[in-house]
Amino acid sequence: MLGNASSTVATKKQEAGVVEEASAENKGEAPSCPPPPPSSSKSPHPPEKEGGPPPTKTQQLKKVFKEYGAVGVSFHVAISLMSLGMFYLAVSSGVDMAAVLCKLGFSETVVQSKMAAGTSTFVLAYAVHKLFAPVRISITLVSVPLIVRYFRKTGLFKPPTPAP
Repeated sequence: MLGNASSTVATKKQEAGVVEEASAENKGEAPSCPPPPPSSSKSPHPPEKEGGPPPTKTQQLKKVFKEYGAVGVSFHVAISLMSLGMFYLAVSSGVDMAAVLCKLGFSETVVQSKMAAGTSTFVLAYAVHKLFAPVRISITLVSVPLIVRYFRKTGLFKPPTPAP
């Protein structure tokens, strides 16, 4: 039992030594993004009963546009314009977007591919805006049904017609 514990400690020290050596090699280089956290093998969503893969965000967004029409499209366009404006303001104010994106968990290769040196303020803001597309889509998917339900309660929209 004691031999098992000491071998575990030795293994942990070896792993720590490898980490220390790797960080010592990178001291002369520019700071890079930390590695992304390991993903668990368990899916956060239960498997669908239909047997098919769950729909992608894009497919879900198309379904919302089809179901809610102009409200869905208008809301998504408004969210997108606000997002682009906020990122343009941040970039033009001098915020180091590469560092911010690295802290948010984006990999360094993705950040560097979207942000080439010497790009204009708008292009850089647009690249960051595109990186946050999944967030905007998720906000639209959650918000539009709630907005339509509220408008139907208040009488601004008529209730949906029952399916035949």
